Amino acid sequence: MTLVLLLLLGLLTYYIVQRSVAGITRTPVWILWLVMMAPTFLWSIWDLVYGQSKQMPLELMVGTFVVCLPLYWFLVQWGRRPGSTPPVESSNGQAAQKVGTGTAPLQEAGAPGAEKASIPRPIDKEEEAILQNCFPWSVYYLQNIDYRPQAVICRGQLRSQPNVAYETVKENVKTHFGDRFLLIFQEGLNGKPFFVLLPNLQAQLADREGDKPLTRPGLALFLFFLTLITTTLVGLEIAGVLVDFSDGFFQTLASKPNLLNSALAYSLSLVAILGIHELGHYLTARHYQLRTTLPYFIPIPFFLGTFGAFIQVRSPIPNRKVLFDVGISGPLTGLIVTIPILLWGLAHSTVVPMPAASEMLDFNPLNPQSFFLLTILSKLALGSQLTATSAIQLHPAAIAGCLGLVVTALNLMPVGQLDGGHIVHAMFGQRIGVVIGQIARILVLFLSLIQPRLLPWAVLLFFMPIVDEPALNDVSELDNRRDFLGLLALALLLMIILPTPAIVARAIL
Repeated sequence: MTLVLLLLLGLLTYYIVQRSVAGITRTPVWILWLVMMAPTFLWSIWDLVYGQSKQMPLELMVGTFVVCLPLYWFLVQWGRRPGSTPPVESSNGQAAQKVGTGTAPLQEAGAPGAEKASIPRPIDKEEEAILQNCFPWSVYYLQNIDYRPQAVICRGQLRSQPNVAYETVKENVKTHFGDRFLLIFQEGLNGKPFFVLLPNLQAQLADREGDKPLTRPGLALFLFFLTLITTTLVGLEIAGVLVDFSDGFFQTLASKPNLLNSALAYSLSLVAILGIHELGHYLTARHYQLRTTLPYFIPIPFFLGTFGAFIQVRSPIPNRKVLFDVGISGPLTGLIVTIPILLWGLAHSTVVPMPAASEMLDFNPLNPQSFFLLTILSKLALGSQLTATSAIQLHPAAIAGCLGLVVTALNLMPVGQLDGGHIVHAMFGQRIGVVIGQIARILVLFLSLIQPRLLPWAVLLFFMPIVDEPALNDVSELDNRRDFLGLLALALLLMIILPTPAIVARAIL
């Protein structure tokens, strides 16, 4: 299991490096990847050599991370291409969104303008006068226009509600310039809101694509059924069947149909949880008329049987309200399916004596006190059978339910481009969202020092891009109802990942 997780982590890390910094530095990707993976390699080798018999010294455990983090930053900066800014992508859980706006406007807004005269203007003098008329003084008092490569930054004083200012300026820009520009409303590093006009690449792309359909239902169905097959095969392995497609394999299935039922319980449950999660994102995006693909599953013939599912949102997010709704819809809808499946699976599981420590994602048998929410659900399902000294031999559906909790927790992490990153960005703004993401990554790292098997995932979380892509209107705040719902989502994250407090365990077990 450790080697499989290491392989998956290595592939995912390489993908992150390739997509996040390969375009801004000349340093070879494999070197950056090796630096990122060095702590994980060291910890994994130690675990393979010594296992549970010898604990890695804390100095060595933390020291590798302390060394590799600044080394990674140095290598990126050492080979940095002049004038480059990192590409920014935004994703909904496993969903991927690329709208081409990035965070460059925010960075450019605070940059010195010494070379302003040498930068070609996206608009001429006559168009500049027209642009100035797009900003009514009673809505947004325009003070200066700053030109950047492929961008026009308009700074001034906000004199109305942010949503009123954005909609007014947006309509005026559209009236005079059509679909030529994409208008972004952001807060600068000084806390003052400013407007940015970028070339509307989305409109140009739509013109080139014409009536080309965005969704591919045939591909979505093919990947769905293929994932059903791969997860069923993994379910058979969970049930103790060696999948080799020999005559003995089919004879075993024919003579023991309960094995296939157990495999299908795992397969159908996991596919339902992942599918409903992405369907929540998809339906919410369609509700707001965003261009998006259908959910696509990623089948693999080992590990869990799937890498999950994703959608691609091809439209800019119009405001923080939409960003919040699209971000939170996946975890909530997925959890609505996960909890009933987990309760049913726990009710059909077996209570066994408490085992020794097991590997990460090894749910058989499982200590229900490992996670607070799991303890509560286990007690509801098993009642008096569950005591403080007992563990659970999980039913395949319960294993899928536990994986559903893991997926929900991972997506709710308030870091950058995860669903939780979208949520805190929408609640508190982009700048504070970045701060919360940094604090969350550090806390997860310290938590992984208590549970060393979480270290590879903590490192991966730490190297993920921290900045979430801004909405077009990134200044207007959420209403109180959404703020409250966002706080509940973060509280749910803590209930899923934190172990059960001893005082609570004694009270309910």
